[in-house]
This record gives sequence, C-alpha cells and structure tokens, in this order.
Amino acid sequence: MKELKGAFTALITPMKDNGDVDYDGFRALIKFQIDGGIEGLVPLGTTGETPTLDEHEEEKLIGIAIEEIRGRIPVIIGTGSNSTKHMVVYTKRAKDLGADAALVATPYYNKPNDSGLLRHFEAAASVGIPIVIYNIASRTGRNIPTPLMEKLARIPNILGVKEASGDINQIGDVICNIKLPAKEKGGDFTVFSGDDALTLPLMALGGDGVISVISNLVPGKVTALTNACAKGDLETAGKLHYELLPLIKAVFIETNPVPIKAAMAMAGLPAGPTRLPLGPLSPASEGALRTTLEGLGLTAKK
Repeated sequence: MKELKGAFTALITPMKDNGDVDYDGFRALIKFQIDGGIEGLVPLGTTGETPTLDEHEEEKLIGIAIEEIRGRIPVIIGTGSNSTKHMVVYTKRAKDLGADAALVATPYYNKPNDSGLLRHFEAAASVGIPIVIYNIASRTGRNIPTPLMEKLARIPNILGVKEASGDINQIGDVICNIKLPAKEKGGDFTVFSGDDALTLPLMALGGDGVISVISNLVPGKVTALTNACAKGDLETAGKLHYELLPLIKAVFIETNPVPIKAAMAMAGLPAGPTRLPLGPLSPASEGALRTTLEGLGLTAKK
C-alpha cells in the first residue's frame, strides 16, 4: 500500500460553460498537479462537486484519474453518502477501478448516532480498501468525538482521518490518543488536515499532511509546506504558511468550491462554473479574490 502522507489535492471537477464535465480539462489538471510535485490526489470529494455528479460522470472521472496518474502518486477517491448501501457501492467501485484508498465522509443530514456510525464505517472497511474517515461537522451536522474515533480506528482497513472539525484541541487529542499509541505499537493512523489554515499546527502536533483546496492552484507551495513540517523545519514552514494565508482566506470567502474554481479560471486553468445549487461568486467577493490573486502574481498573463 502506498504511503498516504504529505500534500494531497482535493481536486475540483472542471465544467464547460454548458455545465457538462470538462474531461480534457480534468486530464490537464492532473498533469498540472503532478508537474507541480503534489504527493497525492483526492477526486470526487466535496471540492469536486460530487453531490451534483451523475454516476456515469463519476466513473469516467475515476477512470481518467487512474489512467493519467499511472501509479505515480496515490489516489484517494471520495465515496461518501448518507446511505450506507450507496456508500458501499461507491467504495467497491473505487476499489475495482484501482483507487489506493477511499475517503468516506460522516453521513450528512441523517445525523447518525454512535452505533450507526460504527456500523457505517464497518461496512466501508469490509469492502477491503483502505478507508480515510472524513470528519466535517460543518457540512454533515455530526462531529465524530475522539472517544468514538478511537473505536473506529480499531476497525481493520480504517487507515486514518481527514480532520476538518476546525478544533485544534480535538485534532491534538486524535493525534495524542490514537496516532501516537498506534505508532508505538508499530502501526499507524494517518491524520490529515481538512483545513488549509490548520496544516502547520496539525503537523507540528504530529499529524501527517493535508487534503488541500488551495493546492488546486499552488500544488508546489503546499507540498513545500508539508515537506518542511515533516522535516521539523518550522521556520520555513511558518514562512510558507504566512505566504499562503492570504490565498487561504480568499478561496474560502464563500462556499467551497465556488471561490477556488473562480480563482483557477482567473489563473488560466480549466475550471468553469459550479453546478447548482452552487451559484457564481458575488461581485464583491470576485473583486476581492482577484485583488488577492493579482497581489500574489497568480492571475493569467494577458
């Protein structure tokens, strides 16, 4: 199994102006990511607008990702659903098409209780592919507290967690109570940041990397940040963090992935519009985003 650590990109799904998936643009983005030195890719997550993709679109995108990457870096496919039955189908599909792991979000809207969450992730793990749990209460309405995460971490094939709780205390507890004891026993439990702004503190506490939104635009910079953290070079990591902070703030000015797709279009990369119910940026947000990108030298040259 490939090592899942470092900088991974939560890849957007580029669209044409008519709303169709831009498959050629998707291929170009994968090349851009690999040429930029990214260490892994995560297609079909929230940033990839999976809730609005048809199943045949998802399957084609997975196939293109596996084909273009050719085993050079790990691929984690988003397979979450608020239906356990559907999630298992999506996870099996990811396994059959050659993914290295699956990213399974806490079921949204249902707000499952602890016993339901245990059975949900047991079902994911039973597929036989490494599972990364995606904990993001802001989108799902259900946080996974550390005591429950400890139980989930004991399920075979549960590889780790993408922590997007936004709570650095909880993240520290996950590292202290789950990752470090596992490491002492010769195992591991990967802890990714799900928030670009928390990559540095998470890794300083002993975490493993980030599943990043901003790396859609600056894969090399985010990789440099995680590499510096991994080497314990916090001085360099701190400089990179502050260099990236204006971009982090700008691409979360409205709901993800609306700003990052707008930013990529401004930079001349394939992106296109978002699908409804996500609408375009407000004029004020678009102006603020463009000003930030121009200040960072990230807009396309005319």
